[in-house]
Amino acid sequence: MKSTQSNRSCQRICITVISFSLMVLVSYSSAWAGPPFFTDDPETVEHLHWEVYAASQWEHDRHEGTSATLPHMEVNYGLIPDVQVHAIVPMAYLSPHEGPRQYGLGDMELGVKYRFIHEDDACPTPQVGTFPIVVLPTGNSSRGLGEGRIKMFFPVWVQKSWGPWTTYGGGGYWYHPGEGNRNYWFTGWLLQRDISRSLTLGAEIFNTSPKTRVESDETGFNIGGFLNLSEEQHILFSAGRDLKGPSAFFAYLAFQWTFGPGEHKKAE
Repeated sequence: MKSTQSNRSCQRICITVISFSLMVLVSYSSAWAGPPFFTDDPETVEHLHWEVYAASQWEHDRHEGTSATLPHMEVNYGLIPDVQVHAIVPMAYLSPHEGPRQYGLGDMELGVKYRFIHEDDACPTPQVGTFPIVVLPTGNSSRGLGEGRIKMFFPVWVQKSWGPWTTYGGGGYWYHPGEGNRNYWFTGWLLQRDISRSLTLGAEIFNTSPKTRVESDETGFNIGGFLNLSEEQHILFSAGRDLKGPSAFFAYLAFQWTFGPGEHKKAE
């Protein structure tokens, strides 16, 4: 009797989560979020552990020119179980088609990721979380190194794994104030596979609704992965382009250092 009730409860949870996930994806008419991809996942950094990235991202826009971070530092910390705090401090580079090159501090990013549903092996329940982000106008917008206004992102992310395969995605709403700007939606989905203990490869596709009153929506793809040098040291990489939109090419490269209580014991 208890087993039957448990199975029914599991089925109800699965149906609720899957329905909500589909609602999230369908409702979005259509950022670098989860290194090395734009699409993020709900998985949080382990409690009391750290992720530190020294990274660079690069984008060539057919109309505007080239922009990059050279470099940016990202730090994630597992504050409590299922909650991570997040910060990015970028040095921004801009090489427009017209005008001088610019280099300096860009817009900083702060966020908190919260996973509120764990993956269940007994039924197809995925893990689910949210990752609100605030982008602060710390860059000089008059030099093209920042937007000059606060931006905020409110997403929901879903993930499911089986064997060497993992898929995750979702999306959210960007609050994007400013003259001529529009608030917009971002949606993305990714599939990745562990090729070996040292290498994971994946590919994503994503869509962004119009960010300004004169732009149309953008759709792109990205291919990348992770190279594990050791338990603590990792190389992350990706490259892609817009299928519909102005970006002719974008790329990401990072060195990631992960550490925390018990890391040395696990390595032994």
